[in-house]
Amino acid sequence: MKVLMFGWEFPPHITGGLGTACYGMTKGLARHGVDVIFVVPKAYGDEDQQAVTLRNASGIRFDFTDEEYREYWQRVKYLEVASNIIPYVGPEEYRRTAEARKKTGESFTSKVFSTQYEFSGTYGPNLMEEIARFALVASALALKEDFDVIHAHDWHTYPAGIAAKRSSGKPLVVHMHATEFDRTGENVNTLVYDIEREGMMVADRVITVSNLTRRIVIEKYGIDPEKVVTVHNAIEQKVTAEIAKLKRHIKDKVVTFLGRITYQKGPEYFIEAAYKVLQKDKSIRFVMAGSGDMLNRMVERVAQLHIADRFHFTGFLKGDDVNKMFALSDVFVMPSISEPFGLVPLEAMRINVPVVISKQSGVAEVLEHALKIDFWDVDALADSIYGLCRYHALSSMFKKHGKLEVENLKWENAALKVKQVYQDAVTSPDT
Repeated sequence: MKVLMFGWEFPPHITGGLGTACYGMTKGLARHGVDVIFVVPKAYGDEDQQAVTLRNASGIRFDFTDEEYREYWQRVKYLEVASNIIPYVGPEEYRRTAEARKKTGESFTSKVFSTQYEFSGTYGPNLMEEIARFALVASALALKEDFDVIHAHDWHTYPAGIAAKRSSGKPLVVHMHATEFDRTGENVNTLVYDIEREGMMVADRVITVSNLTRRIVIEKYGIDPEKVVTVHNAIEQKVTAEIAKLKRHIKDKVVTFLGRITYQKGPEYFIEAAYKVLQKDKSIRFVMAGSGDMLNRMVERVAQLHIADRFHFTGFLKGDDVNKMFALSDVFVMPSISEPFGLVPLEAMRINVPVVISKQSGVAEVLEHALKIDFWDVDALADSIYGLCRYHALSSMFKKHGKLEVENLKWENAALKVKQVYQDAVTSPDT
C-alpha cells in the first residue's frame, strides 16, 4: 500500500508534538509494508528518510496557464480571506502582526500563483499564503504520484488533502491532532474552525488521537461518528547512550514543565502550584522549558510571587536537549487545560521520570501509572508534586511501573491501526 501524506513539519525541524508523531507513525507504517510519500512545505536535507520518501514543496514549479490548475482558483480565493491567521500566538501579538502587514499593503494572491514559490515551513504571518500554495502543490502531486490513499495531518494540510482527493479521486484520511477548541477554549477562530470542519466533512475517514478529541469532533463539528476512529499516539522507545548515562550534579529536586507556554498548556497552574510547594519546601527547583505568547506574563508572575530564585526559564528545547532536561528532572508536570493526547509525559516516563498530568488530556486514557489531577486544582497539583519529591517509595513505584507501561506503547502497534483505517477507506463502497 502507498500513501501520499501531507504534514507541516518533520524532525528534526519541529515546533511541538505534531512532527514527532508524524515521524513515529511513518516508521511504524514502514514496518507494516506501507510506503509513504511525505510532503512538507520546506525540506532542509537533514531529515531521516529511512521510512519515507520526502517531497519538498518548495522545489515544485508550476505553469498556472495550464488548465489542470485552473479549477483550484476558487479554493485558493476561499483561503485568501484568512491570510493573517497565525496559530499559537495571543491576541495582542496577533493584532500587532496583522496591523503591520496592513501597513505594508501586502497581498498574497499573486505570490501563491507565481511560478516559483519558497515556503518558510513555519507558522508565521504568511501561513495562509503557504497553505493556499500547498494545496496547489498537492493537486499537482496527486496527478503525478502513484498511491492508494491520502493522509493529511492537522488543519494546515487539510486544504492540500482535499485538493489531492479532488484531482486524483483517491480516498482521504485526515488526522486530528488538536482542534481549535483545544488551542483556544471557546474563543475559537471561526476561519480555522471552518477549515477543520471542511477537511473532516470531505474526508472518508477521520483519525483522532484520543477519545476526548473524538467527542469534540463529533459534538462540536457535527462529524459522522461512523467515520471517526481513535488511534492513540505512542512513543519512540530508544534514547541515546549519552542520555542513558547522563549524571546530574545537583542535590535539589527538580520539577519540570516542558511545552508551549500558551493557554492550552496551563502554565499558570504550574506556577501557582510551585508557589504552594515552596511555602513548605524551599529546596525544590522548578523549570519551565518552552516558548509561547504567555511567556512574559509567566515571568512577571514568578517575580510577583518572589520565587524567581527557585524558578528557571530555559526557552524552547528540542531533540536531545529535551531528554537531557528530563534526565535532570525528578518530576514532570503537564497541567494542560485541554490536551488531545500529550506525548511529552511519555518521553519523561521513558527516562524514569514520574509524571503528574491533567485528567483533561488524551494520554490519561492510556496511562495508569501517572498521578492525574484536574488542571484547575492547584492544591492537588502541589500535593502531587510534593509527594513525588519527598516520598521515595511513591516516586520509585511510579518510575518502575511507568517505564514498563510506556514500553508497551509502540508506534508499530498504532501504525497497524492506522493501516486498517487506510484499508477501510480504500475498500468502502462509499469512497
